[in-house]
Amino acid sequence: MVPSFRQIQAFLAVATHLKFTRAAEELHISQPALTVQINQLELALSIKLFNRTKRRVSLTAAGQDLLPLFERISADMDNVMTASSDISQARRGVVRIATLPSVASRILPITLAKFSETHPNIRVRIRDVVAEEIIEMVKSEVVDFGIGTRLTPDKEIKVENFLTDYICAFYQRGHPIEAAPKVLKMTDCVPYPLILTQQNSSVRVLFERAMAREGAEVEIAAEANYMSTALGMVRAGLGVAILPMSAIDAGNALGLGYRQIDAPWLNRRVGLVRKASRTLSPVAEHFIKALHEVAGSLPNTTFRTTKRSEPSV
Repeated sequence: MVPSFRQIQAFLAVATHLKFTRAAEELHISQPALTVQINQLELALSIKLFNRTKRRVSLTAAGQDLLPLFERISADMDNVMTASSDISQARRGVVRIATLPSVASRILPITLAKFSETHPNIRVRIRDVVAEEIIEMVKSEVVDFGIGTRLTPDKEIKVENFLTDYICAFYQRGHPIEAAPKVLKMTDCVPYPLILTQQNSSVRVLFERAMAREGAEVEIAAEANYMSTALGMVRAGLGVAILPMSAIDAGNALGLGYRQIDAPWLNRRVGLVRKASRTLSPVAEHFIKALHEVAGSLPNTTFRTTKRSEPSV
């Protein structure tokens, strides 16, 4: 038999008061019920814990030896209850997030600033990586959830709609594309050398799919891992960069022009990515709620928010 925590509490109460009546009152149980708890504990341990007479109760030598151990167990359980309450109420804990750099540069900093005001003891750890890495980090549970795109079907994850990030062409002022309509078509970009993100990025995958739909071939002038690098290449006159509109917030866009590209299949849908078989902690759920609140309060010039609904598998 393994002693129960209730039996340990009964032992500690009797050891404190050395009276069964007082101990029973503290535990809000009857004296016979308390006696049963002590008897069961002694039976489980095969040790007599108390010397009992009609007038006096005292700890045996074995009871005195075990007292500090039982006190430690009780203190540890109190710590467990306090910690679990703090976690469930999002008073403490850690949130680990993998996110697209475009989201990390705008929505996340604002969310972090507001979240830290109301949840000062929550630590938020962020990894800004490309879409494929986000999916792998979520599936391997390196992070609690991701903010990214699902480019291929995957039953191991579920994605909750969050934002739509428009894809744009960024160019030097005075570039011929500046004379094109304010909203471009894919064919308007074809004549010019293009600067694209690397092949494992969500924007690159969407762009190549769009080109395949159009049956068009393009000249790729350069590739870059970071949007700020791609914009620097535009500034240097290497070509037109195909980037999400959120690149405006990534830095290095000052002085450059941009046009939204009108192609529904090109717009990047950004979602909250979770592992299908995993339940998120209350702390992570609180942070997701904060993300929605911030996204809903921002001007829709960069992102279009998606009304929160049940996660889609």
